[in-house]
Amino acid sequence: MDVIEVLPRLRMLRFPVGVACLWRDDDELTLIDTGTADRATEIEKVLDGELRRIVLTHWHEDHMGSAAELAARHGAEVVAHRLEAPVIRGEAAGAPPVLEEFEMPIRAALPPLPPAPPCRVDREVEDGDVLDFGGGAAVVAVPGHTDGSIALHLPRARTLFTGDAVANVGRIMLGVFNTDRARAIESLHRLAELDVDTVVFGHGDPISHGATAALQAAASAV
Repeated sequence: MDVIEVLPRLRMLRFPVGVACLWRDDDELTLIDTGTADRATEIEKVLDGELRRIVLTHWHEDHMGSAAELAARHGAEVVAHRLEAPVIRGEAAGAPPVLEEFEMPIRAALPPLPPAPPCRVDREVEDGDVLDFGGGAAVVAVPGHTDGSIALHLPRARTLFTGDAVANVGRIMLGVFNTDRARAIESLHRLAELDVDTVVFGHGDPISHGATAALQAAASAV
């Protein structure tokens, strides 16, 4: 695991597949996504405060994999969109992606991921809800990757967490492996309208300056 200091209050934890993000408010921590199911112990090594909440951008194994273990150990509140909650709890199956032709070899080259154990969801959110961290973190619905994918916008910190709605792998681009590409493109355009300096993606390097212009360029390319 690589630990990247993105901002004084924000660290990105990079795994072989996917990332997790730690936001600090004094001695209280918010974890955004949790990597795969084998990452809880690594994440705990960098917890230097109370893990108050875990926010899951969507249900995929490389995002919710360690959520159940961390939530059980630390008593953290688990937050997810209401459409993702049944899948995260193990009550329903998530829809598979509709792969574009160029995505097929990318998918085939990925290593197998450990299955994500079902996890409780304590708070189901909708577009526009505000979470109590970072001076107020607005939930932004970004359907298309999955039906209930969310991003998190922290206006006071001018920071955005995109989940897999956007990626920065070689270039800033629409995230891959979407269930509905047209809706995913609409979601990218919505994120490009936000006024932010810093963006952390579900895959790839974060951006700490000029993020809005970069998102707008990516949106104009699809």
